Amino acid sequence: MKFATWNINSLTVRLPQVLDWLAHNPVDVLALQELKLTDDKFPAEVFMQAGYSAVCFGQKTYNGVALLSRAPASDVVRNIPGFSDDMSRVISGTFPLPGPSHQTVRVIGGYFPNGQEPGSDKFEYKMSWLKGLRDWVQSELLIHPNLILMGDYNITFDDADVWDPVTLRDTIHCTEEERYHLRALIALGLHDSFRLFEQPEKSYSWWDYRDLGFRRNRGLRIDHILISQALKPLAQSCKIDKTPRKNERPSDHAPVVLTLDYSRPNS
Repeated sequence: MKFATWNINSLTVRLPQVLDWLAHNPVDVLALQELKLTDDKFPAEVFMQAGYSAVCFGQKTYNGVALLSRAPASDVVRNIPGFSDDMSRVISGTFPLPGPSHQTVRVIGGYFPNGQEPGSDKFEYKMSWLKGLRDWVQSELLIHPNLILMGDYNITFDDADVWDPVTLRDTIHCTEEERYHLRALIALGLHDSFRLFEQPEKSYSWWDYRDLGFRRNRGLRIDHILISQALKPLAQSCKIDKTPRKNERPSDHAPVVLTLDYSRPNS
C-alpha cells in the first residue's frame, strides 16, 4: 500500500501533471497541497474517471488541500478541531487497510504555514498553528494507532535537509523554534519515514524556481511523511520522486512516496 504527498502549487495549472503521475504511480492515497482553488472548482469527476475518490478543502488563490484515494475516505475532518483558522490547511480521513482484520489508517494531509520570517506576525501564527496541530494529533493517536501525518511541513529537520546549512541557519524553515515543533511531533511517537531508510546525500523535496535551484540541487527537504509506531514495522521504503520537477512548468515541490508492506505483522 502506497501513500504520497505533493504540493502541486496550483491544481488548475498542474492537473495534467497530477493525472500523468498517478497513471505511472498508482498510489493508494495522495495528499495534495496548495490547490489554489475553491471546492466548486475542484475536478472531482476527472479524478473519479482516473480511479480516485477525492475529498477537498479549497481556498481561492491560496492554500487548499485534498486527499485522493482508491477507497473512499470516511470520517473526513477539515482543519484542526479546536483551533480557529480561516485558512484551508488540513484535511484528514480514514481508509481501510488490506487483510481480514478490518483495520484502518488515519491519514492527515497538511499544508503547514510558511511563516515568512522569524519575528513576524506570520511566524507567530505558525508557532500557534503548530501547537494546535500537535495537541490534536496527540488526541488522534489515542483513537487511531495507525496514523500518517504527511504534507508540506515548511520545516527542515536538521542541516542534512538544507543545501547550505551555514548560510540558511536561523532563516525560515531552518529555525530552532520551528524544529522544536517538528521534534515535538516525533515525541508523540511518530517517525520520519524517510529517515528509516538509507538515503542519498543532499536529498531534497523543494527547490526554488530562481537561480537554477533544481539544476544545481540547491534545495530543502520540507515535505515529510510521519508515521505512528504501529505502522513503523510495516514501512518498506520512502522515496522522493524528483521526476515531476523536470516537467515543463513544474511545481517547485516533488512528491514523497511511502510504501507499507502489509504482509508483515505490525504487532
